[in-house]
Amino acid sequence: MHHDPNPFDEGSADDNPFTNGGGGGAKRQYGFRPTEPAGFGGGRGDATVDVPLDTMGDSKSKARELSSWESDLKRREADIKRREEALKNAGVPMEEKNWPPFFPIIHHDIANEIPANLQKLQYLAFANWLGIILCLSWNFIAVIVCWIKEGDSKLFFLATIYALLGIPLSYLMWYRPLYRAMRTNSAFSFGWFFLCYLIHIGFCIIAAIAPPIVFHGKSLTGILAAIDTFSEHVIIGIFYFVGFALFCLETLLSIGVLQERVLQSATGSSRSRKESAIPFMRR
Repeated sequence: MHHDPNPFDEGSADDNPFTNGGGGGAKRQYGFRPTEPAGFGGGRGDATVDVPLDTMGDSKSKARELSSWESDLKRREADIKRREEALKNAGVPMEEKNWPPFFPIIHHDIANEIPANLQKLQYLAFANWLGIILCLSWNFIAVIVCWIKEGDSKLFFLATIYALLGIPLSYLMWYRPLYRAMRTNSAFSFGWFFLCYLIHIGFCIIAAIAPPIVFHGKSLTGILAAIDTFSEHVIIGIFYFVGFALFCLETLLSIGVLQERVLQSATGSSRSRKESAIPFMRR
């Protein structure tokens, strides 16, 4: 009679992979290993903590980059100091920012850099440059008052453009060239000054009149805009009349500076002709 094997029979220890042994035959290895405690009395000692080497490498590379950046910065500072010393030894004047005293942004020293016979003209031109700053600043305030009353934002933007561009451009285009021309007696600087100064005088005349060209002229505090605004709002009109007076004074002062410069040029040329004629007369 055929006997089927009992499926629930564990069989011999050699055939059962889940028994711990005891049989005399060779044991099958199925990859199961007993776990051992890591540390504190385990058979293998304390477990080691793996530290990723990437973070250590990154920190070292960052430290090297910082040290190289610091050394490069020190090298550049030393190079700048060496160049400044070379310029001083060569006699090149170094322009240090000293004006205004509370926040120096430009170099300005009339008493020590401009010849004594030209200082009066330079001080007059400096007052003229401060005058255009005052005119454009007051124009900005008056237009803001008009903008609050009438609500036209275009006037505000135009007044802002006049102030932000007019103040630095007046310094760069005509006052600074005149300062350099007075200090170095450069003919090119004098020519550039005359060209840009005529444009400056033209702008002052237009601002004092304020013709109805751009937004009915209310972006500038001239006489026409002052009359127009005074008929609508008295307070705005007063602001505009003050601006008109400032632009008129600025125009007159600018013409005075130009006349003074022309007179000095004529005096200097006649003096040079006399000095050149004296040796000839002595002969």
